[in-house]
Amino acid sequence: MSLDHRLTPEHEELRRTVEAFAHDVVAPKIGDLYERHEFPYEIVAEMGRMGLFGLPFPEEYGGMGGDYLALGIALEELARVDSSVAITLEAGVSLGAMPLYLFGSEEQKQQWLPKMCSGEILGAFGLTEPGAGSDAGGTRTTAVKDGDEWVINGSKCFITNSGTDITGLVTVTAVTGRKADGRPEISSIIVPSGTPGFTVAAPYSKVGWNSSDTRELSFDGVRVPLANLVGQEGRGYAQFLRILDEGRIAISALATGLAQGCVDESVKYAKERHAFGKAIGDNQAIQFKLADMEMRAHMARVGWRDAASRLVAGEPFKKEAAIAKLYSSTVAVDNAREATQIHGGYGFMNEYPVARMWRDSKILEIGEGTSEVQRMLIARELGFAG
Repeated sequence: MSLDHRLTPEHEELRRTVEAFAHDVVAPKIGDLYERHEFPYEIVAEMGRMGLFGLPFPEEYGGMGGDYLALGIALEELARVDSSVAITLEAGVSLGAMPLYLFGSEEQKQQWLPKMCSGEILGAFGLTEPGAGSDAGGTRTTAVKDGDEWVINGSKCFITNSGTDITGLVTVTAVTGRKADGRPEISSIIVPSGTPGFTVAAPYSKVGWNSSDTRELSFDGVRVPLANLVGQEGRGYAQFLRILDEGRIAISALATGLAQGCVDESVKYAKERHAFGKAIGDNQAIQFKLADMEMRAHMARVGWRDAASRLVAGEPFKKEAAIAKLYSSTVAVDNAREATQIHGGYGFMNEYPVARMWRDSKILEIGEGTSEVQRMLIARELGFAG
């Protein structure tokens, strides 16, 4: 396939639109919200009106008729300014709505997707458990049939968008049976917000992503209709593997945005900050740091766009998504560290965006599959077992 990942006029128009929104709307507001650990409801509502939550979905479900490349473009531009807003969009689309679009029944799509595409409601994806993070096959949450209902018991942790005032549902993975060899059969089931027995804990106290909603969930005899099963019974494991493959592209785009945002802020600061009678950017040591930061962000962009282009073209993309996620998350941490160093003492002050970027970067090496998991996936694609 072509390695020319320059944007089409339509994609470039989207990029410019989201870039302007990030700088004109997000940037002036997010700092205060972040320090108060408040969810950015007004910003999310405007993103909904812009159609960002519906970017990769067909118009028949209220979407914009775009593709996964369009979603990545929006995520990168948002993350150049703030990652809490970007991860809210990423989780709402790739983890919240995408499982229903890819695997849900037509009735489920008609019921939920239009409201999710408009940003009226958010969806969440309940996969991770206290004892089943990277080992998603270790799921302990169960769902047992009782008449025409599922009865769900268990817990989930680190679930994004799960407890906001506009959260409409969580799609949870649960053990619904056993295979002949004793391994669990895992299925995906929709649990609407407010269902009796479904408890959402208080928000976590986090190092970063402070304006993103992340919570622990518990299910105590939760009853939902059998019709809330997403896709085929026992296919939940395969479904969430596909969701995570796609989600790694989205997280890579977000990480690239953070890396580029570190460059943006550092270039500006290096030109404005004077020491020993000249701008610090006149020092070759600073220039070389900035050159390396720009190089890393550029190559991360090439990586995620390559993976997204393969996905859009219907080609295999698992390896490329893992490479993009691994590299871009590493780059984000590296650039955040260097940006803080360039800013000196001011880089340690929360009033400067790079301090927020530093706090937000580390989770990118953990969420949607740790860096170690990405290396495992790449090695498997090279033909190694394990």
